[in-house]
Amino acid sequence: MDAEVAETTYTAFTGRKKAEHVTARLVVRRVRRLNAEVAAGQGELFTAWRYHPVFTDSPFEMLQAELQHRQHATIEQVIADGKGSALAHLPSGNFQANNAWLTLWAITHNLLRAAGSLAGSFHARATTATLRAHLINVPARLARSARRQTLHLPRRWPWQHAFTDLFDTAHAPPT
Repeated sequence: MDAEVAETTYTAFTGRKKAEHVTARLVVRRVRRLNAEVAAGQGELFTAWRYHPVFTDSPFEMLQAELQHRQHATIEQVIADGKGSALAHLPSGNFQANNAWLTLWAITHNLLRAAGSLAGSFHARATTATLRAHLINVPARLARSARRQTLHLPRRWPWQHAFTDLFDTAHAPPT
């Protein structure tokens, strides 16, 4: 990936009183924006970039501070995703209940991440709510006949391929 990182000193809140000014480091990471629809070998007329600024007073070197910021952003995204599920029950005021909800969230998070990875590349990066809507809450009908159970998925269901890939992988004999 083509990424470049630069740093400068920056003073924030200059429109306020002098005592409220904050001077720290401004670290900016720029990443080349790739167009997936461009034919292979076709050059670009203008290079497009995505910019990710970080305003920090971290004592670490520039690349280390920028890396820590990206890692922090990743875990914050996981926590925000968790608040859409079992972490919404925290804090409950009872330590045992908090422990139970946190344990249940960790188990379901790991199982859904594994299921999403088995279902395909789109679902490997999807949020918990998307995985629940596409792979867990399946609009299917279960039929029983001659001691056999048959799962009837809806016709033209957009996630049938991902669901069947996940189902076949999960039910395959061990190797």
